[in-house]
Amino acid sequence: MDNRMMGQVMPELAKKNTVMIVDDDVLNIAALTQILGSDYTLYAEKDGARAIEQAKELLPDLILLDIIMPGMDGFEVMSRLKDMYETDDIPIVFITGLSDVITEEKGLALGAADYIYKPFSPAIVKLRVRNQLQIVNQMRLINFLSITDALTGLFNRRYFNTRLNYEWQRALRDKGLLSILMIDIDNFKNYNDTYGHLQGDAVLKTIANIIKRNLLRSNDMLARWGGEELAALLPGTNSFGAYVVAERLRTAVKAHIFPCIRPEDMHVTVSIGINCVTPYEYGCLRHFVDEADRALYRAKKAGKDRVEMAEGLS
Repeated sequence: MDNRMMGQVMPELAKKNTVMIVDDDVLNIAALTQILGSDYTLYAEKDGARAIEQAKELLPDLILLDIIMPGMDGFEVMSRLKDMYETDDIPIVFITGLSDVITEEKGLALGAADYIYKPFSPAIVKLRVRNQLQIVNQMRLINFLSITDALTGLFNRRYFNTRLNYEWQRALRDKGLLSILMIDIDNFKNYNDTYGHLQGDAVLKTIANIIKRNLLRSNDMLARWGGEELAALLPGTNSFGAYVVAERLRTAVKAHIFPCIRPEDMHVTVSIGINCVTPYEYGCLRHFVDEADRALYRAKKAGKDRVEMAEGLS
C-alpha cells in the first residue's frame, strides 16, 4: 500500500463520496450537477487529458465519463486511467447517447462499471451512482477492518510491515533516512494484575491516542506491534529528530493522569528504542527493526521510562 492508504483510514469512511464528471458539454455537466450535487462532492472536467491529471490528484470515488469528446475520447481516457496505479481501481461509468451493443461491449471489455444513457433520467442516474458507491464504501470498510487493530484503532502489525517495506524501498531509491521507534508500556502486566484487563485495555487505548496525537507529521505512522508494544515509523527523519520525537512521546504519556486506586499508579510510563538508518548504506530491513528492539530492551533494563538509541547512533 502506498500514498492512497497513508494515514489513518477511519475518517475517510465518514466523508461525502466524490464523483468526477468528464464531459465536453456544459449542459450535460449542469444536468448531472443538479441531479447529484446535493448528495456528493462533485468535480467536473471538459477535457480528457486534464481529467486524467485531475483524477490522479483528486482520486475521486467514481468517474462519470462521456464517450464522445474532441481530442481524446472516453475509451482512451479510460484506458489511460486503468494503466495508472493511482487510478486503476476507480470505478468508471460511461455516460453516452450511444446505445448500440458494440459500444457497450467495448466499454465493458475495458472495465467500465456501468452505463448511463442520455437523455438523463434523474432517478436512473441516482440509482446507478448510488449502487457503484455502495460497493466502493463496502470495500473501503473491509479494507479498513483488515489493516486496523480492533482494540486501539491504530494500524495493525500486518499493515505496519507492508508500510515499512514501502518506506524502506522508497528510502533506498531516494538514498533517504528512515527511523523507527519501538515503544513498550512499562510494568503493564502488573497494572493488568492490579486493576484487571478491562482497565488495562483502557490504558492501552489512551496511550495509543496520546502517542498518535503527538506524532505531528501526516506521513509518520503508528501501529500496534503486539501486546502492549507499539511501533512508529518516521520517514525522512534523522537520529536527532527521532530522539526529539521519542522524548515528546515519553513525556506526554508520563504527564497523563490515569484513574486508579493506588497513587503510585496515577502515571504510566513507556520505554522507547530508536533506530535510524540510510537503507542505501545499511542494506538489511530485518536488522533495522531488530536493532530498535535491542535498544528498547536496554531502555527497560536501564530502569524504564527512558529512550535508548541503537548502538552506533548519537
